[in-house]
Amino acid sequence: MNVAVSPSTPVAVKLATFAAEASPPPAAAATCRRLIFDIVALAIAARDTDYVQAALKSAVDEGSCTAFGHGRKLGLYDAALVNGTAAHGEDYDDTFEGGPIHAGAVIVSAVLAIAEKRGLDGKAVMRGIAVGTELMCRMSLVAPQATHKASFHPTAIFGAPAAAAAVGAAIGLDANQIARAMGISGSLASGIIEYLADGSSTKRLHAGAAAQAGIRAALLAEGGFTGPLTVFDGTNGMYKAFAPSKVPDFSHLVDTLGKEWILETLAFKPYACGTMTQPFIDCAIALANTGVKADDIVSINCNVGEGTVHRLWEPLADKHRPPNGYAGKFSTPYCMAVGFTDGEAGLGQFTDERVLDPALRALAAKVSFVIDPSDPYPRNFTGHLRAVLKDGSVREIRQPYMRGGAHEPLPDDEMQAKFEANLKFGGFTTERIGALRDALGRIADGERVDLSAARV
Repeated sequence: MNVAVSPSTPVAVKLATFAAEASPPPAAAATCRRLIFDIVALAIAARDTDYVQAALKSAVDEGSCTAFGHGRKLGLYDAALVNGTAAHGEDYDDTFEGGPIHAGAVIVSAVLAIAEKRGLDGKAVMRGIAVGTELMCRMSLVAPQATHKASFHPTAIFGAPAAAAAVGAAIGLDANQIARAMGISGSLASGIIEYLADGSSTKRLHAGAAAQAGIRAALLAEGGFTGPLTVFDGTNGMYKAFAPSKVPDFSHLVDTLGKEWILETLAFKPYACGTMTQPFIDCAIALANTGVKADDIVSINCNVGEGTVHRLWEPLADKHRPPNGYAGKFSTPYCMAVGFTDGEAGLGQFTDERVLDPALRALAAKVSFVIDPSDPYPRNFTGHLRAVLKDGSVREIRQPYMRGGAHEPLPDDEMQAKFEANLKFGGFTTERIGALRDALGRIADGERVDLSAARV
């Protein structure tokens, strides 16, 4: 059933009409292709971690869906939970500048799970991923920073309705059903950011839980269950509940929808840590490349955006001494210190052992910040450092944008190297990597969905 769209039409109905009819252009499809490869490899890289093993132990049934990097096949909901949690677990997954949100771990996990359950082909998969990713990116722009300010994680909150739309598009729900599915998802969305206090695992869970919630909402709507069509713009809607400090601007969500695909600007991370730390790592690596040594440095001061402080800079004393590898990913001082020292910030730089390195902690303790009122965050993620050296000289370095994003996308060879490195980290041989590459390529080309190469 088609739903008429007018200026007074609820936002969810407008989004659902797009979801039911959308056909992604080649550039958007190319981004979705990157997403599939990146997300599956990231999930496999994390397969032996304690949090993925715990998620697997929580699974309640066997089924027909692949848990990436594992021999066991799971039921639909458990597969989405485990894969989404694993893919987002090391914070090495895609991000959207302006949000920030992590769409791939949510949307790819949800759509691949329903594809295996329902026997969908790659065309349906690619369409569902494109729809869900586009909507999730746009949802994050409606009330920027307000979701974090309310102590919620945007990936968790907006992931649920975006995944509902993605699954609905993939399985062929009509616009009314997709709108109802998003309405249902508003009651399933959740995820607080208190993990920042101790580096616990709940942020990782948010992507998997959102994927699971989106599937549940879509299948409930398919069965005739209803949810409020005013889930976004109603008096008690999601933005009122999860982003109350700002008046939502829905033009970012609905204007140009279907004409412009903003998912094409999705950023793929070069470093395995928090999004806004990445330009600062580039600055630290650039400083090291000038020949400066850690012992030469008296202090490093950084200009930062106010919206990043409570997650990545404060309490500063705690950020100087992260308690574990996961907390290190959200400490800009630690990220800068390890980037300066190692020249990289991959999975090996964020182990529980590495963050306890006295030399890294000594360097991180030299890093401080000042809020820059002119910083463009969240519209753009920049980096800056001003290093005072023992000889009295000063080095100042700026990174004007996040590498891997719209200003400087990661080249294909770097994406391929990341794919292979993550799979090797997860224990895959060269032969297995090749088989998985071929299998994912066939899905992205619209062929049969066969994920047996992702199992061990």
